[in-house]
Amino acid sequence: MRLLQSIYRHHKSVGGALGRRFFVTSVGAEEYARRNYANNASEYNTVVTSLTSQRRFFLLRDVYDDMMLDGVQPTRDLFHSLIVGTMKGSRLQDTFFFRDQMKANGFLPDVAVYNYLISVCGKCKNSDQAIRIFEEMKKYEVKPNGQTYVCLLNACGAAGQLDPVYAIVRDMTAAGAGLDKFCYAGLITAHTNKIPRADDTATKIIELVEQSKGWSSVETSGNNAENEMMGVSKEELYNLPTAEYVHRRGGFLNRLLTVYHVAFHACAELKDVQAMETLLEMLKKDRKSPDVYIVMQNIRCYLHSGDIDNGHKVFEDYICSEKFPPAELYATLVEGAMFGYTPKGMQLAQDTLVNMNSRNIFLSPRMGSDLLLVAAGEKSGGYTTANYIWDLMQARKITPSLPAVEAYYTGLKDREVPADDPRLVVVSRAYDNLLRGRPGAVRQQ
Repeated sequence: MRLLQSIYRHHKSVGGALGRRFFVTSVGAEEYARRNYANNASEYNTVVTSLTSQRRFFLLRDVYDDMMLDGVQPTRDLFHSLIVGTMKGSRLQDTFFFRDQMKANGFLPDVAVYNYLISVCGKCKNSDQAIRIFEEMKKYEVKPNGQTYVCLLNACGAAGQLDPVYAIVRDMTAAGAGLDKFCYAGLITAHTNKIPRADDTATKIIELVEQSKGWSSVETSGNNAENEMMGVSKEELYNLPTAEYVHRRGGFLNRLLTVYHVAFHACAELKDVQAMETLLEMLKKDRKSPDVYIVMQNIRCYLHSGDIDNGHKVFEDYICSEKFPPAELYATLVEGAMFGYTPKGMQLAQDTLVNMNSRNIFLSPRMGSDLLLVAAGEKSGGYTTANYIWDLMQARKITPSLPAVEAYYTGLKDREVPADDPRLVVVSRAYDNLLRGRPGAVRQQ
């Protein structure tokens, strides 16, 4: 509520529909206007855009409900903003709710909206729904563009559906469209996510990287300008693992290495050190240098394979190169070092966090929550890493996510910490506060 009230210059209670109806009838128009945070579709669009940029995707339905109660007629642009916001947040049900509301208000989805719908299906690994959306486009005679096919390919790839992926590739090549780097990224993802995995998955990935070096441009006209205006990168539209890094500065991501990025990420997921080292040799032959993202995947691959020494060495080599180390690099080492919860790994994780903090490099709320969730899973030992992550976040007045706090609270309880222990009291209070903000949540005793 406070967040929404701070978005705009007025202050209207959001999320309590019945409360507002009573409020409107019980106070004067002047007081209502003072507490109102949006008065028309344009102002509501500003609120939606702000919430999306703050990653508060779960509030978008509340904003829409408020707008309906205010009797504001939504516009096509507003529906686009709502659908983009829920797509970014991987909120499948909300995205389709807004699609249905868009139709109910007389706006037929255009190709851009259908691309966003297919994209959110990919984020949620729901390839069947993505295919149904594609069929719906045909029903309403909405002509797909090049991005539509790449969205569909990557949506099927995210679900590990190889047959549909290759069917899409055949359709594209039959229509005279070449495969671009994002198509090869989808093919690599499809092989990686296929269950059960084939014995030659790593070999296929390396072959696809080699084939991609002659990639050609797919026709992508139509909604490129809209995507840019809505802040949707191709990496995000196609659900690539690099999506959250494309806007970073300082050489964090070389976008010419898209296929390599997805391939290195796949090797880390597969824990295949040999394939990862083969890719490094290929990169070297191409006279390309690993960017920060590739270095992070190398660290992940070594650590998740149990090779703490080489993972640590890759990190130290980067530090010694005198390039500025982003917080994500430290977080990658910490997360990987905790894999398996070995004494050596947990010590490395804590030492890395101490070193990071001493250099005034801080964890974001998301990184801190993710690391606390992992550290809280330690069943033996002194629980020092989890305690330290919690303390780092408390020092910056950051409350971790509900899953992270719940896991940490449970871990403390399992260690039979006294009920009046100061740490447990603070964690318990934070847990209760988060539960109060999550309808239907139940406290774990």
